[in-house]
Amino acid sequence: MTQYGICSLSLIPLRAEPSHKSEMTSEVLFGDCFEILDEQQSWSLIKLAHDNYEGWVDTKQITPVNFDLYKEITHHVQAVSDLSSHGILMRLGHDEMLHILPGSTLPLLQEDGLFTIGETEYMFLGLSINPDARNITKEIEEVARFYINAPYLWGGRSMFGIDCSGFTQIVYKHFGVKIPRDAYQQAGEGKTIDFLQKTLPGDLAFFDSEDGKIVHVGILLNDSEIIHSSGKVKVDKIDENGIFSLEEQKYTHKLRIIKRLAHY
Repeated sequence: MTQYGICSLSLIPLRAEPSHKSEMTSEVLFGDCFEILDEQQSWSLIKLAHDNYEGWVDTKQITPVNFDLYKEITHHVQAVSDLSSHGILMRLGHDEMLHILPGSTLPLLQEDGLFTIGETEYMFLGLSINPDARNITKEIEEVARFYINAPYLWGGRSMFGIDCSGFTQIVYKHFGVKIPRDAYQQAGEGKTIDFLQKTLPGDLAFFDSEDGKIVHVGILLNDSEIIHSSGKVKVDKIDENGIFSLEEQKYTHKLRIIKRLAHY
């Protein structure tokens, strides 16, 4: 019988193998739901609902939920914590406080700021948004620039450390658009845009290695600027050849394809 869970901590590392020494492949943010596929000693293999990404988490960091709650949360777009919010949750009845990250899911949030996970009732003390993909072209730059100078971190999905595809994924989450986790997976989605002159803010540009593998992704702000995570989240120039690093004064990534992954 399939079991289900939710992240009720600020974030949980998702690892390639069931060990704290194993590579972190992604992060599970507060409110992210998942299926539990397997258990080994103190570790659980999970599959995230929003992108089907699989990995191992410490079982002690899992909050179990039943299928009805899992389905209710995952089958509808949920509110998320706003960029300007301090992201403080009060665990009512426990006299405890929890800090959550921008873009964290607030499952089944009510107008009074309350929601319940299992037996625990929470009160959200901050600003939330109801994601809307129709706002991408107007608001993508503001959301993406919030992460400026966030350090590059392999597997990261937060302002305290983020990789290139984690950055595009979390920014899109602010608009209720679910996209895959890794750059090569994202490149397989959406509609191909032929020329930079025909792009819109929010389109994704993908870059390949010498052997043709997709290795990098960024968000187009316009037809000459891209924001991406490379060393840190930053804005660089882009043209038909690729990304021109303003810091290094040279081309650093070779353009392969431009995709539109949202309907706008």
